[in-house]
Amino acid sequence: MTEATEAQDLTAFDIDGKEPIIKYRNVSKSFGDNEVLKGIDFDLYPGERVAIIGPSGSGKTTLARLLMTLETPSEGTIEVDGRHLWHKEVNGKLVPADEKHLHKIRGDIGMVFQHFNLFPHMSILRNCIEAPIKVLGLSKKEAVERAKKMLDKVGMLEKADDYPASLSGGQQQRVAIARALVMRPKVMLFDEPTSALDPETVGEVLNVIKDIAKQGDMSMMLITHEMSFARDVADRVCFFDEGRIQEQGPPSKLFAHPETERLRDFLKSFHMNGNGE
Repeated sequence: MTEATEAQDLTAFDIDGKEPIIKYRNVSKSFGDNEVLKGIDFDLYPGERVAIIGPSGSGKTTLARLLMTLETPSEGTIEVDGRHLWHKEVNGKLVPADEKHLHKIRGDIGMVFQHFNLFPHMSILRNCIEAPIKVLGLSKKEAVERAKKMLDKVGMLEKADDYPASLSGGQQQRVAIARALVMRPKVMLFDEPTSALDPETVGEVLNVIKDIAKQGDMSMMLITHEMSFARDVADRVCFFDEGRIQEQGPPSKLFAHPETERLRDFLKSFHMNGNGE
């Protein structure tokens, strides 16, 4: 990445002396001989919405899976709200974290996956109250109140007593978003939330995410292949390719005036013109 690119990283988002809520430092991840992330340095600030774009296999999803503790970094450190995720400090030295530490830190992070991951044998309401009761220790009454509020936010309250199999893909994904929001995470990750949906249901899910982005001050990492959505929602867009952040900046700059030939070629595949449309 060029110095010019680094200099325009956060021009669209006022960090105003804030400390990043997420810090990746020299993070690499290999699967056998395949290094999918190569020395990543990446910050996400409180209230910031960052879209992660790039071709398949570029490392986008691995970036999120490391934060969700679904994969272990090969090198480097990740911090969440000032606390190490994969390490803890013992006698002034960083040592690998145990499961108790991982469980505590990842409670600040919510994730919406490509394939919903709802429990098929549970009603929609029960899908949304299981984790608040078991993980957060909420009473059933409080969990139900919180769940109904979130289901209403995503337009799914009337389906609270239904089961996932009776819902469309778009409806299931909206429930998955509500389920994540019920936990009140500090950071929300969306990993290609529309990639498993029929074209006619993509818009309803994207509109829900846009509304959440507008209403709250939650930090959001959005891995997406929907370029118009990234342009409309994100404060910053990061273009990943070959395991590295090749270019990043405000959507107005990155989509309208890409600096690298690789990004220009990538955007052409989405038929985006010089105005990012």
